[in-house]
Amino acid sequence: MGVATGLVAGLLWMSAPVAQAQGRDQVRCGSDDGRFTRCQVPWRDAEMIRQESNSPCIRGQTWGVDRGGLWVDRGCRAQFVEMGRGGGGYYPPPGYRPPPDQGGWRPGPDWDREIRLQCESNDKQYHFCQVDVGARGNAVLVRQLSGSACQQGYSWGWNRAGVWVSKGCRGLFSVNRRW
Repeated sequence: MGVATGLVAGLLWMSAPVAQAQGRDQVRCGSDDGRFTRCQVPWRDAEMIRQESNSPCIRGQTWGVDRGGLWVDRGCRAQFVEMGRGGGGYYPPPGYRPPPDQGGWRPGPDWDREIRLQCESNDKQYHFCQVDVGARGNAVLVRQLSGSACQQGYSWGWNRAGVWVSKGCRGLFSVNRRW
């Protein structure tokens, strides 16, 4: 590839829609007006480090990475980094267990368990119900308590820190905490 071709390719990459470099390997990518947007990145995979939108950013639903690069949809706007490049901390290899004599923090007895909680979006506003879900936990809607629809990824969702609701969704949720 010639110098001119490389320069043009670099300029095209730098002018990708909504993608703005924020540091060495960090990119901001946003879906304007709820539209699908692709942000060119030279990565094979990414992780979200900071959500900036009120619309949910859910991997595989409203954001992801494929052969065409990083994409966002349905109003998701966030900052992303290359997977494993300082965005999410250290993840030990699968099956790794520290030696028993190393100590360190571990959750106490009865930590890995189900917790039921009621989370409500009053006046159709966003509300976050904090509960430590854990790195391998999840949440499910057990019973809808509102007349407004409770649809995962649209009017309710969860992350490691808890359950969120919006758009009038009120429900009973089961959080399966897992270390």
